[in-house]
Amino acid sequence: MSLKLGTIAPDFTQNSTIGALNLYEYLGDSWGILFSHPADFTPVCTTELGTVAKYLPEFKQRNVKVLALSVDSVHSHQEWVGDINSSQNTSVNYPIIADEDQTVAELYGMLHPESDTTLTVRSVFIIDPNKKVRLTLTYPASAGRNFDELLRVIDSLQLTEYEKVATPANWTPGQRVVIVPSVTNEEANAKYPQGFETIKPYLRLVELTE
Repeated sequence: MSLKLGTIAPDFTQNSTIGALNLYEYLGDSWGILFSHPADFTPVCTTELGTVAKYLPEFKQRNVKVLALSVDSVHSHQEWVGDINSSQNTSVNYPIIADEDQTVAELYGMLHPESDTTLTVRSVFIIDPNKKVRLTLTYPASAGRNFDELLRVIDSLQLTEYEKVATPANWTPGQRVVIVPSVTNEEANAKYPQGFETIKPYLRLVELTE
């Protein structure tokens, strides 16, 4: 079973393409994304790891560190990286965990219950600087992950971490946000002198100013 939101992400030390990697030490005070793959040399995952390499500047801008995982060996990962770089016209320079003994897969509930016991599902975990799990997603093998959506969710998580707001459907940075119900109208008037729109007593939208 996958981890519940708000729980502490289990720490681990495991071999990787950059050597022994301890999760907490690697993340430090950054946010993190851990995403798993069923095996090396798989077509959809090849496109995903290449895409993440191209998106690294976007993740870095948001203080997010990324790391991938599959249950194959470091040697296999390194050979796969060569394929990813050549086929996706990029350079993978973030760690890929070699979870050969399935330690991480077990800790994070990544093992597919109806498949080979070594087959990890294609999961995503977003972890905040306090090491709490803030998002979990599991994708089918046939659907590639949408990393634009993951960036959008990170933007939402980081905004709502420090403001008493939530983000509505299809929100993107710069659009209006929802004032949470725990904020009274008096508090909202004081906090948002630019004004806000009340659509329903429980649905108030505001445009945040810099």
